[in-house]
Amino acid sequence: MSDTFEPPLRVVGVNGSLQSPSKTGVLLDAVLAAIGERATIEPRRIDLASIASGFAGAVSREGLSPEVEDALAAVEAADVLVVGTPIYRASFTGLFKHFFDFVEQRALVDTPVLLTATGGSERHTLTIEHQLRPLFGFFQALTLPTGVYGSAGDFADGRVASPALLDRIDAAVSRSLPLVAHRVRPTVPARW
Repeated sequence: MSDTFEPPLRVVGVNGSLQSPSKTGVLLDAVLAAIGERATIEPRRIDLASIASGFAGAVSREGLSPEVEDALAAVEAADVLVVGTPIYRASFTGLFKHFFDFVEQRALVDTPVLLTATGGSERHTLTIEHQLRPLFGFFQALTLPTGVYGSAGDFADGRVASPALLDRIDAAVSRSLPLVAHRVRPTVPARW
């Protein structure tokens, strides 16, 4: 069953993993597929590992490569953002944070953001709440109510293998789409 959004939703996934392929990328793809099963979307996945050389050493947006600028423009114009990062030392990757440091401060106001993360064990589950949610709170984005965390045991053969994780993805998407359907992006004042 697919909800109709006119025009199709621009759903942008950002994979903060430093490796390719990665469990984070697999989780991100599963979430994007679940959204696509329920709504008409134009999906785009941005893998930070593949564009890292275009921004890793930059200190201002003027120093970014055209490929990175295009990725930032896609994030800033997204109707829905799905972000994913592996958890290193109880936080998101430095590359993930550095990429979002270049996003225009008001570009994500009220943009729905579905938060995902992966880690070696369940010990890092709350990183979604304690690290990712505050980051997108800074942007005044609408962080969606259910985050999705996958640990190493949830994946096998390059796919999500855990029924519990698949259920969590389904719950996150099912709970999020009604909020997206009723969202109207406000006009953000030039000065706050």
